[in-house]
Amino acid sequence: MPTKVRAIRHLEFLPDSFDAGSNQVLGVLSQDGIMRFVNIQTCKLLFEIGSLDEGISSSAISPHGRYIASILENGSLNIYSVQTLTKEINKPPPPLVKVIEDLPKRKVNSGDLKMKVTSGRVQRPAKSRENKIQARILKQDLTGNFENKENEFSDGLNKKRLQILLKGYGEYPTKYRMFIWRSLLQLPENHTAFSNLIDKGIHVAFLNLQKKYPIKSRKLLRVLQRTLSALAHWSAIFSDTPYLPLLAFPFVKLFQNNQLICFEVVATLLINWCQHWFEYFPNPPINILSMIENVLAFHDKELLQHFINHDITSQLYAWPLLETVFSEVLTREEWLKLFDNVFSNHPSFLLMTVVAYNICSRAPLLNCNLKDDFEFFFHHRNNLDISAVIREVYRLMDTTPADIHPDSMLDVFVALTKGQYPVFNQYPKFIADYQTQERERIRNDQLDSLRERQVVEDMQAEVDQQRVEDEGWYQTQELLRKAEETRREMLLQEEEKMIQQRQKLAAVKRELKVKEVHLQDAARRRLLQSQQDQREMELRRLDDEIERKVHMRDREIAATAKDLEMRRLELEPQKRLYEKNLSRNQEAIAKEMREDADAYKRKVDLEEHMFHRPIGTDQTQNQKTQKLIEENLAKAEQACLNTDWRIQALHKQRCDDLHRNECYQEVAKLLRKNRKKEMEVLNAVMEGEAKKWEEAEEEDFHLKSEKKAAALSDASRRWLLENETHDALENAQHPYHKVPRCQDEWVASSCLPRTSQLKDISEMESLTQISLNQRKTRWDTMEWDLMERVRNLRQRLATQARNRCQTPHLLAT
Repeated sequence: MPTKVRAIRHLEFLPDSFDAGSNQVLGVLSQDGIMRFVNIQTCKLLFEIGSLDEGISSSAISPHGRYIASILENGSLNIYSVQTLTKEINKPPPPLVKVIEDLPKRKVNSGDLKMKVTSGRVQRPAKSRENKIQARILKQDLTGNFENKENEFSDGLNKKRLQILLKGYGEYPTKYRMFIWRSLLQLPENHTAFSNLIDKGIHVAFLNLQKKYPIKSRKLLRVLQRTLSALAHWSAIFSDTPYLPLLAFPFVKLFQNNQLICFEVVATLLINWCQHWFEYFPNPPINILSMIENVLAFHDKELLQHFINHDITSQLYAWPLLETVFSEVLTREEWLKLFDNVFSNHPSFLLMTVVAYNICSRAPLLNCNLKDDFEFFFHHRNNLDISAVIREVYRLMDTTPADIHPDSMLDVFVALTKGQYPVFNQYPKFIADYQTQERERIRNDQLDSLRERQVVEDMQAEVDQQRVEDEGWYQTQELLRKAEETRREMLLQEEEKMIQQRQKLAAVKRELKVKEVHLQDAARRRLLQSQQDQREMELRRLDDEIERKVHMRDREIAATAKDLEMRRLELEPQKRLYEKNLSRNQEAIAKEMREDADAYKRKVDLEEHMFHRPIGTDQTQNQKTQKLIEENLAKAEQACLNTDWRIQALHKQRCDDLHRNECYQEVAKLLRKNRKKEMEVLNAVMEGEAKKWEEAEEEDFHLKSEKKAAALSDASRRWLLENETHDALENAQHPYHKVPRCQDEWVASSCLPRTSQLKDISEMESLTQISLNQRKTRWDTMEWDLMERVRNLRQRLATQARNRCQTPHLLAT
């Protein structure tokens, strides 16, 4: 085995139907979960199943070696097809076929043909019945589209390609012959049906087969007997067929290690190549012999006339070859070569072979004149080239007219059905039944005659025995009388001797009685002593057992105490180690919590600083703005008191006041909108806060994601603070820009000429003062209200930010 195989977990042979039961492929499952299949003759690795990732824990092979079932370590079950795994191994070598290529655009002469030897799949050109030379370029069709699907077998072979290979080499490779035959005959391998036929036992017609056909090999005889019995159980006609053993013997000898294949091959032969053989049963098939005679008459009339002149019929020159399927006249190799061609062609090929055999043997046959010579010739091997016979058969197949050609009268090849064998009833049933009845009648008559003969023989034996017994009885009586006299004399002598012996025996009995009493006494004492010794020994053994138990108990107690002490000593360092690790973990956790708290404090301080900075800026700006407003108002009041000539500007000022009131109304409207939006924001904030409280309870364990969320929250807060600072600065600067506008308007108004009556000056001054006071009060109220709302909103946001720093989506909202 390879070096990476360190241990073998399972060994199993892979059965093969064509290796004669030798089982040369061994499956080896190693520790790495890979099952390797090795040829034990060549030590060659054929294939392997399983892998390091999906190792095989156990494996089993089907009885006929077609499938391998494997249970993998991950619990799955894989089933492998051995035919697929060994497809590349058993692939026959590609044939060498001569392909004729034609030169383009000119006629082909015999000298212009070029021969190219290529390997692959080629197309056979159709033969022309004319004598003209038709040159064609034959191209290889690797896709196989020209093949007829009817010629495709289930195992991947193709009948036409096999025929091309056969014509090229004359025979199939010996290594693949049985496989090719099985494919050509399309054997179904019905194990159950065949087992049922075998279970019926040996047929009564073949019980004495060894007497008629003495075979040296007991195994071969037994296989032949079983095969013939299965055929007889399949169809009753075969039990009365006298030539069936001759026909089946070569196949039995060839397939003696596989009885199923043998039976199906013979059955297929009988159904296809023995068509119409049983129509004239029990006579030879006259119709088949007539076909052969017609073909022979067409191709060799001289030979047929020679047969007729010497009174040689087709039952002599054709039927012996058919009933033995040429096994008597051919050697094993010649017979196999012949049946390679028979099984590859139409069933009429076998009949044409008979004609070709006679035609190829016409020279010696024409020299025969005696009937015995003809019989000897057709029952013994002859010096004949089988290749020439096969070539002659193909010639006859091609040149025989259709009206006498056997293929027009014979059906095409029909394979055995799958599951159950077809019914074979191609014979005259009444003749078979009549023969069966006659055979049964003859058997019964023979049994009756045998019984009567047995009765007569028994009676004669009894008479003879009675006579012998009478003579013996008289002789016995005479001898008994003489013996009686002799015995009487001897009896008297024996009685005297007996009296003497009785006296001696009485004395001996007395002595023996005394010795017996002494022996019994001694045995009783020995028995008592033995029982006492045995009891003492038993007590000593029990004492030893008790001591041993006590000693073992003490040792076990001591060993247990030592183990407990060792366990306590082992647990002490583990305890200290666990305490040390616990303290170290607690310190690390405390340190981490302190660091988080410090970082949180720094973050809060920074946020408060950033938050209070815009508030201070707002207050400073508000104070400046307030001071500036007061100064401007003082200047305006002083300008109103000091300028009496501004009466004409009052009317314009009223217009400005109206315009300003409209602006104030717009500002108030904007403030209401802002207040409404602020309420919506507050409501959204409250809703978001409630949702975030619920989400916070569900997502406490996401610490890392929350840290990222905190970082986003910091960025959002900085963005909010910057926006708030910017808004505060804009709010602080807004009234500052308005005040200079008012101041410019007053200055411009002061430049107008005085054009009104002096009596209205006091009224105008009072109205101006009232308008200024109202505007100041309204502005201060609106500004204070707006700043108060902004301050409250900032405080709430800052409080929520401090309390819920982990909710960045709330601050962003």
